[in-house]
Amino acid sequence: MSPAQLVAGSFASFVLIGTVLLLLPISRADGAGGADFVTALFTATSATCLTGLIVVDTATYWSHFGQVVIMLLIQAGGLGIMTLATIASWVIAGQIGVKSRLNASAEGRGAQLGDVKTLLVATLSFTAAVEFIIACFLVVRFRFEYGMTWEQSLWWGIFHSISAFNNAGFSLHSDNLVPFVSDAGLLLPIAAAIMIGGLGFPLLLELALRLRRRTQGITHLPRVSLTTKFVLIGTTILITTGFVGFGLMEWNGALSHLSTRDKILSAFFQSVSTRTAGFNSVDFGEFHPSSLILTDFMMFIGGGSGGTAGGVKITTVAVLVAVMIAEIRGDDAILFSERRIPNRTMRQALAVFMLAGLLVAFAISIVQLIAPEFTTHQIVFEVISAFATVGLSTGITAALPTGAKLIITVLMYAGRIGPITLVAAMAAREQRRLYNYPVERPLIG
Repeated sequence: MSPAQLVAGSFASFVLIGTVLLLLPISRADGAGGADFVTALFTATSATCLTGLIVVDTATYWSHFGQVVIMLLIQAGGLGIMTLATIASWVIAGQIGVKSRLNASAEGRGAQLGDVKTLLVATLSFTAAVEFIIACFLVVRFRFEYGMTWEQSLWWGIFHSISAFNNAGFSLHSDNLVPFVSDAGLLLPIAAAIMIGGLGFPLLLELALRLRRRTQGITHLPRVSLTTKFVLIGTTILITTGFVGFGLMEWNGALSHLSTRDKILSAFFQSVSTRTAGFNSVDFGEFHPSSLILTDFMMFIGGGSGGTAGGVKITTVAVLVAVMIAEIRGDDAILFSERRIPNRTMRQALAVFMLAGLLVAFAISIVQLIAPEFTTHQIVFEVISAFATVGLSTGITAALPTGAKLIITVLMYAGRIGPITLVAAMAAREQRRLYNYPVERPLIG
């Protein structure tokens, strides 16, 4: 099996294991027997693929055992199944072989094989450190601000910290984070965890290495990579666009019942969460269609590569924008920041974007046929949220017919492992032509 096939198969295996565990009667809170198959499959896929869409209330439907299963699936999906397998082989054998390095690289954890070991250690370190720090903030907040017991505060703090850093969007409250809409001490730590996890582990490692070299007195540092520049610039643009857009369009709409301070806080939090995580502090069912279109746009783009974010990724869109600018200027090469982007990268970005767009469009058409009682805005929002593994909803997920739920399940899986990985997993062999054809330029436009 190729690394791409192993990644796809590993995620499918964890979905299957999670489904079996959630089917057990012990996973139900009311003790009325196990969950039905579609509910267990949908929830396990949503947790493993870091989506957050739910067809039942996580807080009341699942027992503590079921919630722990969901949390572990989120953690496994965030770290990456092949990353966990590589770490296990490293611990057992004392070293990482070439095959294990290829498997880990297939998830986008590193651009080069030599980086994998360092990247794996950094992945675990970043994950543990960020989740621990955010959990401490949340535990203190739940304990002293909301009067929870220490046991409940620890459970809520750990669960929401893992869900936030891994951009999963699952919450232990029936209304997600809506009851905490005015609590900056709770929303801002969660927003920080979302942003850090959504940047991508390769970027975090690069920034950490640069910081360490500066502290060591090294002045001549290598250039910042294009990936880091694209992700940082793109993240800033998207968060700013969402913040301003949501603030303006919903100031007298979904945010009208809030104070000025809380409106600003909510607009910022939703801008951060909308791209990747799926937490909501306001009801998206009350959003104006224009706000939903903006949300669709941000969800489809997503976050950084090699992290816990979904979507087609910021770097993919950035490369396509660079291609468009180069064509407008009449440049022969794709240039950015005194660097040339190879044509192969451009083709990969175009393939990912087009494949994602076609898959989303096809899914929208099918779901619209299966569930005609819902508006097009609602279905488009639901489908993009599933494919981009965001988890936001206008409230129709639980009411969807079984066929539509299964389509959403497949979309969550496809969106998590990535279009390229999915295609590579289906193609068993790599074939190369040893000849070429004459060049002919078709008319464009």
